Amino acid sequence: MTARLTTERLRLDDVIAEVGSDETGGIVTFTGTVRSQSRGKTIVRLEYEAYEPMAEKKLDEIVRAVEAEVPGARVAVRHRLGTLVVGETAVVIAAAAPHRAEAFTACREVIERLKKDVPIFKKEIADDGEEWVGLGP
Repeated sequence: MTARLTTERLRLDDVIAEVGSDETGGIVTFTGTVRSQSRGKTIVRLEYEAYEPMAEKKLDEIVRAVEAEVPGARVAVRHRLGTLVVGETAVVIAAAAPHRAEAFTACREVIERLKKDVPIFKKEIADDGEEWVGLGP
């Protein structure tokens, strides 16, 4: 289906609407949010950056691969860029399939591959300093 990077607020309903159909027996979603604690530090905000052409291409490849590997799966994903404060949504994924097991598998595969393979860079700004973490592939 679709994969996009954006600086705008994410809405889970948008990705759900993209994957649902009359053939869908299950839709599984994942919402990743900015948490207040990380690695023993109090987080103030996160800053996400990406080499956008490469990151969007890789996201699209992941979606297409998962849809090809998981029977009947349809997937949509959005990831935020820019500054996000605690509680804001950083990523939303919806995976639909004829059966729940395949929907769960597709959703999990997308987030795991995204975290491992997509060049999205995250800087944690804590109450005692800042640090780049999860520097992508």
